Amino acid sequence: MRRVAAFRLLLCLVVLCATPRAGWTALLETPELAPLVASGALPPVAERIPQAPALAELEQLGQPGGELRMLMAGPKDTRLMVVYAYARLVAYTPALALVPDMLEKVDVEGDRVFTLHLRAGHKWSDGKPFTTEDFRYWFEDVINNPDLSPSGLPVSMLPNGNRPKFTVLDPTTVRYSWDTPNPLFLPALAGPDPLFIYRPAHYLKKFHEKYAEPAKLKEMVKSAGVRNWAALHNKMDGMYRNDNPDLPSLDPWVLKTRLPADQIVFERNPYYYRVDGAGHQLPYIDRVVYSIASAKIIPAKTGAGESDLQARYLSFDDYTFLKAGESESGYKVVLWRTGPGSQLALYPNLNVSDDVWRGLLRDVRFRRALSLATDRHEINQVIYFGLATEGQNTVLPESPLYRPEYRAAWSSYDTTEANRLLDLIGLKRGSDGLRQLPDGRPLDIVVEDSGEASEKSDVLELVRDSWAKVGIRLFSRPMQLTLFRRRVFSGETIMSLDKGIENGLATADMSPWEFAPTSQQQLEWPKWGEYFETKGNAGETVDMPSAIQLQQLYQRWLDASDAEGHLEPWHEMLRIWADEVYSIGLIAGVQQPVVVNARLRNVPEDGIYNWDPGAHFGIYKPDGFWFDRSGGPAASAELVDRPH
Repeated sequence: MRRVAAFRLLLCLVVLCATPRAGWTALLETPELAPLVASGALPPVAERIPQAPALAELEQLGQPGGELRMLMAGPKDTRLMVVYAYARLVAYTPALALVPDMLEKVDVEGDRVFTLHLRAGHKWSDGKPFTTEDFRYWFEDVINNPDLSPSGLPVSMLPNGNRPKFTVLDPTTVRYSWDTPNPLFLPALAGPDPLFIYRPAHYLKKFHEKYAEPAKLKEMVKSAGVRNWAALHNKMDGMYRNDNPDLPSLDPWVLKTRLPADQIVFERNPYYYRVDGAGHQLPYIDRVVYSIASAKIIPAKTGAGESDLQARYLSFDDYTFLKAGESESGYKVVLWRTGPGSQLALYPNLNVSDDVWRGLLRDVRFRRALSLATDRHEINQVIYFGLATEGQNTVLPESPLYRPEYRAAWSSYDTTEANRLLDLIGLKRGSDGLRQLPDGRPLDIVVEDSGEASEKSDVLELVRDSWAKVGIRLFSRPMQLTLFRRRVFSGETIMSLDKGIENGLATADMSPWEFAPTSQQQLEWPKWGEYFETKGNAGETVDMPSAIQLQQLYQRWLDASDAEGHLEPWHEMLRIWADEVYSIGLIAGVQQPVVVNARLRNVPEDGIYNWDPGAHFGIYKPDGFWFDRSGGPAASAELVDRPH
């Protein structure tokens, strides 16, 4: 109960911070929006923001205006605006504490009852009220409608399979309650691809058979070229995909471009809920523009000064080149720490379709042998200048859960022991010195990856050399991301190369889901993860004792309601994960280059670049980034009075 009490105290403190200070009665109209207000096309700022807006905590107060340029590799990257913008019901702070964000406050009772309090007067980007009707519509008409959501409620809302009781208490208060603890609920709301438990009901009802006029709905289905009303609704309802410019949003910037396009524009949300201490409505920046380019040339275009804020599609080996262009191109390069448990890791597919390979990959001696045959020190020295941390794919030293033995397990370079284990399994060598599978086929391991960076091919080249010393040939097969995932999910892939565990900074109160079969996206056991994720409707049941034990420990973590109850299963899972070598970690702690326009303010010099928790730039709230135009014409702002 101590963890719950502390969390409630933090929530209370944040509510006090998020409420305007006593005596603050003036707001500044945004220059970009002032003409629309003057013409009557837009209400004044006092009528656009909530009665108690969220107050931004900023390193420097800024001035509105400007256009932020970013480089992306394809139209699907529009979803990254949802990630970076990071407008959430509850959100992580840079210190990785959960606090209310869009919500005014949250009441939590024993991790079982969650009462969410919306901000009175909060509006969607089209000016319509954001109320509990938007929550009711999602819960009753979307997620619990089998035509729209065949899989039903997400796992994060089904602790032990228990459904929540949903109650609308008033237009700004909803409650979710469970019979058992649900420690996954609030973190899911704060994720980089968040659990959206609300929808703009006023917009989507026109596509729902329960509310729409049948003839009109039928015509819209025909016009859209989709099979039925549910397909139309799902097409228009892309909160995370962010590909429908007509869909109202709560983000600081909203999509204005119809896709596909070579240049994608996001404009400021005039009804955004956050303000700064001087009375400016955020975001400071008027618009964000994505220019689409090949991922291979994004580092070069960034170095030429074509991006104001760039980290995606850049890697550590771009650092020297980017640093050289700082003064000429008007940017600075900072290095942020990364949070994954391993920069890259090898994932034996325990669900591979080939019977012989599946039996071999499930033999822990084989996985340990491959790990021992990997020269991590050489990888570190040759590719990362000796600056990375060598070892397995596990939590980082910055995590309170870290123990040195987790990272050191089976990670020393020892070809003698690796050969002994391979011989013990019975993997014989042919006349050429190369090992063979039990059925006589060559033991050639094809490692597949999504082919996004030369870093992967460079790493695999070094692994290839070290594995050759124990009689195993490695071949690499880069491919397009969608095909890569399809092959892994179907069991065609023997082994893959990808980033390590996402959250190497975990605490005991963060979910250990990455260390147990819980998601199809887990490359080491996609079919087991799919079975868990779909509640048994697809995939395969776990049939490996150690993996079953991990699922049982994960369940123990879910059932616990305090920090002490969470700590023991976490450590036991980390111990099993390290000993069983489900993934072969290589190195961690590789720094991420972040290129920042020299005039862009409030971007941290020392940051963490991580997906979850973190949302990359998200936890630093880019709505507070601003362009310093010192020395140029000052932007004017109209002072308006806020009604008492």
